[in-house]
Amino acid sequence: MANPRKPRKGSMGVWPRKRAKKMYARVRGWTSQRFDKALPLGFAGYKAGMTHVMGIDNGKTSLTKKLEIRLPVTVVECPPIKIFSIRFYRKNSYGIEVAEDFLIKPSKGVERKVTLAKEYKDAASLGSKNPDEFEDISILVYTTPKPTGLGKKRPELFELKLSGSNKDKLEFAKTHIDKDITVDQVFKEGQFVDVRGITKGRGIQGPIRRFGIALKKAKTEKGRRQPGSRGGWSEQQHVMYRTAYSGQTGFHQRAQYNLQIIKIGSQPSEINPKDGFSHYGVVKTTYMLVKGSVIGPKKRMVILTQPLRAPKKEAALPTITHVSLQSKQGR
Repeated sequence: MANPRKPRKGSMGVWPRKRAKKMYARVRGWTSQRFDKALPLGFAGYKAGMTHVMGIDNGKTSLTKKLEIRLPVTVVECPPIKIFSIRFYRKNSYGIEVAEDFLIKPSKGVERKVTLAKEYKDAASLGSKNPDEFEDISILVYTTPKPTGLGKKRPELFELKLSGSNKDKLEFAKTHIDKDITVDQVFKEGQFVDVRGITKGRGIQGPIRRFGIALKKAKTEKGRRQPGSRGGWSEQQHVMYRTAYSGQTGFHQRAQYNLQIIKIGSQPSEINPKDGFSHYGVVKTTYMLVKGSVIGPKKRMVILTQPLRAPKKEAALPTITHVSLQSKQGR
């Protein structure tokens, strides 16, 4: 006999299912892991596409130990980022609030994103700041998409937390004013990262595709692709929001946890297919190979951060023997 128990369709962990406010994610949680020096806890990259690599499995207890295995990887182009502002936080009765934004004169092209200030403070005036007076110090950074293969000039602007004490954070910000911050300063090969981004947009879809409910019988009246019951309404006198209905599908902010970095490189010729990545082009700057798939369509920015729940045991990094340069367009 069949089990009469049937869980409801649709997870409330990703409710409400509505469009994201921006084209890129907002990070709400940062790791509490301690590091030896001050460094940004995240970085940004543009999804170029997927390929596969062949490598020797170095796992000590793996069933394929010392054997050549095939791994699917996502290519993420990671051009340098620059500091736009140093943000100082202070404590108030409700938590923390922004006490001051120390604006730094940005590079050409940032005016496409935000309205720039008329005056900027001298970097030398940072010496008068006492880091112990503030609760936290973070940085606002912007991407540099112009040298990439995207063909875009408008950068993205987002906030990054820093590791270390307030003194170390302020010193890091001082030394990187008007300087590039590269991905190899933040991450290393073999480590795990959390990836946040906006999923592919699917528009308005019906309840079958949106929630995965079952089709009703062929001779059902008033539609097969609808929920069988809208629930009781004698008490609340309205349809509950848990009912599977049509609506926005995709273009939601989501997070992927503990994806492994297989490789960080600065020679794009090592991974570019002979005719480029479809719907992207060729990678021209520093890149990263992330094991598995990454959310979102090509060309969309994703934010990579230090893992919130890193595995206790580090996974062995495979020794790459071959990167597929086969055409992604079937040629």
